[in-house]
Amino acid sequence: MMRRFCLLLICLSLPLMATAAPAQRVISLAPNLTELAFAAGMGDQLVGVSAYSDFPPQASKLEQVANWQGINVERIVTLKPDLVLAWRGGNPQRPLDQLTSLGIRVIYLDPQNAQDVAKALEQLAAYSPEPAKAQQAARDFRQQWQALKQKYHREKPVPAFIQFGTQPLFTASSATMQSEVLEVCGAKNVFADSRVPWPQVSREQVLSRQPQVIVISGGKSQKAIIEGYWHSLLNAQVIALEPDWFSRAGPRILLAAQQLCPQLAALP
Repeated sequence: MMRRFCLLLICLSLPLMATAAPAQRVISLAPNLTELAFAAGMGDQLVGVSAYSDFPPQASKLEQVANWQGINVERIVTLKPDLVLAWRGGNPQRPLDQLTSLGIRVIYLDPQNAQDVAKALEQLAAYSPEPAKAQQAARDFRQQWQALKQKYHREKPVPAFIQFGTQPLFTASSATMQSEVLEVCGAKNVFADSRVPWPQVSREQVLSRQPQVIVISGGKSQKAIIEGYWHSLLNAQVIALEPDWFSRAGPRILLAAQQLCPQLAALP
């Protein structure tokens, strides 16, 4: 009897989960979440975003309600959202708790890897006026990521160093999406075994691991700076990736991989 009762409760709850009402007024509190929202078909529902939300181009026209200094709770309340997209790793918790206490739904999206990007799109499908678009975006992302993995797999991965800055010198461990980009393209992050996601390292530590490639985010000028930094010390090719593609945990991380993979494949 108890089992039948439990099964009945589960069955009754399924339609409610499947028919969640689309959000009408949405606020995004990080640039990558803004990109996820647009990819999930929620662009027309966005009424507020964070600073640096500049993709797609129409996102830059939306009101900014958050930046590195904090979240403008008063303004968000005025905009009357029924859904706020937050980033637990970067947004302060107190204002998010305030929004929740005021009856505003807050959901957290914290993609840590490529699979999480697809899962975030699927999660947003429940709130999107175009759920099929969100689901399709997730499927396309997974398929294209897997295609890269199969095409650029190497039996002997290329040793590569991910470099951020010079003074101090930072890199990324295997716990980051940036490291996963290298992996899918057939490279091995020489600091994959670091205990923290974003370790500070010394020039000597890098030299001891002898990377054949240095991957950075930036353009030609930044590439020239890094080449000068390692001149006569390390014989490694510097590959510069589009910063927003490589740094944001969103759908365009796929573009970073598509930019990197052919360049690694062309190495002798």
